[in-house]
Amino acid sequence: MKPNLRRRLMLCAAMLGAMPALAWSDTYPSKPIRMVVPFAPGGATDVVARLISQKLGEALKQSVVVENRPGANGIIGTDIVARAAPDGYTLLLNSAGAQTLSPVLYKAGYEPLKSFAPISQISNIGFVMVVHPSVPAKTVQEFVALAKSKTKPLSLSAGSSMIELIGATFKSAAGTPDVVSVSYRGTGPQMQAVVAGEVDMTIDPFNGMAMIKAGKLRPLAVFASKRSPALPDVPTMHEAGYDGMAFNSWAGLLAPAGTPKEIVTRLNQEVNRILAQPEIKQRLAAIDYEVVGGTPEQFAATIAEDAARWAKIVKDTNYKAGS
Repeated sequence: MKPNLRRRLMLCAAMLGAMPALAWSDTYPSKPIRMVVPFAPGGATDVVARLISQKLGEALKQSVVVENRPGANGIIGTDIVARAAPDGYTLLLNSAGAQTLSPVLYKAGYEPLKSFAPISQISNIGFVMVVHPSVPAKTVQEFVALAKSKTKPLSLSAGSSMIELIGATFKSAAGTPDVVSVSYRGTGPQMQAVVAGEVDMTIDPFNGMAMIKAGKLRPLAVFASKRSPALPDVPTMHEAGYDGMAFNSWAGLLAPAGTPKEIVTRLNQEVNRILAQPEIKQRLAAIDYEVVGGTPEQFAATIAEDAARWAKIVKDTNYKAGS
């Protein structure tokens, strides 16, 4: 075969191989997209999902519908996406807990990274300890003293595996094992449980800012290395006398493993454009969510690091789910 003819055939083969990718990028999306949130409405990931889905739908000129699939500490909804067709029409708006911690604590049908195509980390999420106003404690020290006095049985609501583990870590550090942990199907319901007086305290991912401002929740401390701009008068757990209590989560967008790279790239670009909008930055900052963004590779690295970190914490503390 002549060299020129061989080169022409190779070029034709390369062009034919590229056609599916070109077709994907030209036609996607051609129908509505569902964005699965593995927790009940009103939680941290749900709040982010509804904010991002609206803007993403506008950018893609196609509906992006949020679908809440709560249960089993986020495993049910996360597993649904892991098993979905990798065509870009089923996405996952997940938290660090369901993505990287739940598979360590429970039998899950997915792996934190291998089962997904990371698209973009959206925000970092902090935590604040809040109590019902009827609880006679205005500081962490007073809450601990009340728990140790056993004059009133105290309870803690937990809507995710991460909240459960942080709560268990706090109870161990404070020496208050008798504080009862009560499970809920998401951080929205766990916060509402405190507002309703069903439980005394929770570790809130800043879902309850409106309730704090309305006086329906009392913040005692933030689980961070520095004070929150949203709650500047609330001390850190370190300031309250408890070291090693800085924890944070994140919200991020993922697709099933095997989703075409062109679709992942397109979605990543659109999400980063959305996160650059002043309105979005302002709305996320109002609930103390730090905008992140970045590349799929950077998000993948964060997932891998968090999975290793939580696995080590669970091993080192010998933590058992439900304990």
